[in-house]
Amino acid sequence: MKKTAKALVEEAMGRVTTYTVEQARALHGQPGVQFVDVRDVRELEREGAIPGAFHAPRGMLEFWADPESPYHKPVFGEDKQYVLFCAAGWRSALATQTLMDMGLAHVAHIDGGFDAWKKAGAPVQDKPRKTPS
Repeated sequence: MKKTAKALVEEAMGRVTTYTVEQARALHGQPGVQFVDVRDVRELEREGAIPGAFHAPRGMLEFWADPESPYHKPVFGEDKQYVLFCAAGWRSALATQTLMDMGLAHVAHIDGGFDAWKKAGAPVQDKPRKTPS
């Protein structure tokens, strides 16, 4: 039996903690809370970023979160609450479920993602473009 992307997202949404933009805004900037942006770097350059968010592209997330991976990023070894987001909340729902499956205890995502965050007038900063060397 084949599962569609939509079915996978719906399944994840039924398992993960989902914050509204208002709930996420209340957590933003709090000690012990780390926002994680799983969007592609081109999306950050085009749309901006949430201040203080750690950028972990969706394609590298599992490798960066796994302490046994040679690509592990220390930010994922900290005792924090992680709030993931993408553009619309679909990739972040799948990413949140994956991190839960990997054993990360305190992980959630933002309903509607960065688009909803921006639309609500929440803080956004420009993401500088890398200049060719």
